Amino acid sequence: MQRLRPEQSVFHEGDPAKRVFMVTHGALKLYTLLADGRRQITGFMFPGDFLGVSVDQEYAFTVEALEETELWWFSRDAFDRFIAEHPQVERELYRLAAHELAEAQRQMVLLGRKAAAERLASFFLSLLERAERASGLPERTFDLPMSRIDIADYLGLTKETVSRMLAHLRSRGLIRLQAQDRVEVLDRDGLRSMAQGESVGLA
Repeated sequence: MQRLRPEQSVFHEGDPAKRVFMVTHGALKLYTLLADGRRQITGFMFPGDFLGVSVDQEYAFTVEALEETELWWFSRDAFDRFIAEHPQVERELYRLAAHELAEAQRQMVLLGRKAAAERLASFFLSLLERAERASGLPERTFDLPMSRIDIADYLGLTKETVSRMLAHLRSRGLIRLQAQDRVEVLDRDGLRSMAQGESVGLA
């Protein structure tokens, strides 16, 4: 098992891909550096997610802990042997890969077509749905372990815009902040309408 402190890296972009990891506790962010030095966060990982499952010889992104995090890790060879011996795990990984592809496609739409309020509403809905998949129950709240800057770098916005859109969703009665890192959804249908551009929001 590997334990990480907040901001501690699991691996860096370009490192040799020698291990596969599974998140058992906490949360992580994945990011890559653009040619001009800007950071683009490409996703977030939570308990049950796998890291480093790739045919490439190098990791394609950097992974960093958002909070106290625990990981199980396996060598690539040991992981390949385990998968060969447990075909049900291979099927589950295939399902997860298909889900990640769908998330990547949604992210492209999010960045390319949606206004700022729509982006944040979509992101919050995805976190709520993820919390429901983890618990197997309907949920009204979800954790928000990432910083406002992290959210901005994921959604292609500025930190100031994220704060403004957060205030906008609150003023519309769609969400409530139970804490800086805990969100309660007050109006799920309204949040979905905002995410789909059906509500009058801010650009």
